Amino acid sequence: MTPPALSFQDRYTYADYAQWDDDERWELIEGVAYNMTPAPNRRHQRISMRLTIILGIGLKGSGCHPYAAPFDVRLPEAGETAEDTYTVVQPDLSVFCGKERLDDKGATGAPDWVIEILSPSTAKKDMTVKTLLYQKHGVKEYWIVDPEKEEVTVNIYNAQTGRFEIPQVYAIEQTVVSHAFPQVSVPLEEVFED
Repeated sequence: MTPPALSFQDRYTYADYAQWDDDERWELIEGVAYNMTPAPNRRHQRISMRLTIILGIGLKGSGCHPYAAPFDVRLPEAGETAEDTYTVVQPDLSVFCGKERLDDKGATGAPDWVIEILSPSTAKKDMTVKTLLYQKHGVKEYWIVDPEKEEVTVNIYNAQTGRFEIPQVYAIEQTVVSHAFPQVSVPLEEVFED
């Protein structure tokens, strides 16, 4: 087993990552390993389950499907193979349309939609590093769900500029309609109900 990164000078690929102990969850972002343990708390998982159900129902028959973590999403740069990529993430929820990016190990290439649910241990990375990463790879829509504030920040990718537009923030009393998938509307009161 290859040991996980011990410093920012260590750089790993998906091939290294695939050999690590299954008892711990890791992500690689540009070769740097980020430990995803401990497991998310109960509220995080309840929000994730509710969103998975809402997305599953809303996307039914569309050829698009939600996948909940742990689900490896490899994001290779130009010239990198899926095995040699330096970036593999496990979004809380990712949506893929069609099957060409999917395989038995997860997916290779940017999801059409990503939802990350903030946890104390990952919030900073989700709001900064992952926002830039998903923008770089052209994720059409990126939601950041904040269980503490009971709000959702929605980032929409603009293909002309290659950047996310100014994010929109929605509060618990609102219903959010997906920009990329307008058939999916998410009542936040239902998502955050505890």
